[in-house]
Amino acid sequence: MMYDIEVKVSLKPGMLNPEATTIQRSLALLGYEVKGTKTKEIISFVMEADSEDDAREKVDDMCQKLLCNPIIHNYAIKIIKMDLTCGSCGK
Repeated sequence: MMYDIEVKVSLKPGMLNPEATTIQRSLALLGYEVKGTKTKEIISFVMEADSEDDAREKVDDMCQKLLCNPIIHNYAIKIIKMDLTCGSCGK
């Protein structure tokens, strides 16, 4: 089976986020008062796996080894089974 994978990586609460700080300050300079600015990184790819559970296990391993630093990052995995008969994802 082919799966469409999306991994959202964000900093854990309490970690400094200079990118978010810069965005918030820049928005203030433009006259927009916002609070609690955060940034997330989205990594997406397609992979083959025997099942959704197998795909999740493999992606979790990828996250632990390469895609994020588990000490400072949280991550969320979204998996969608692809419908290859019509060329689009089954949603």
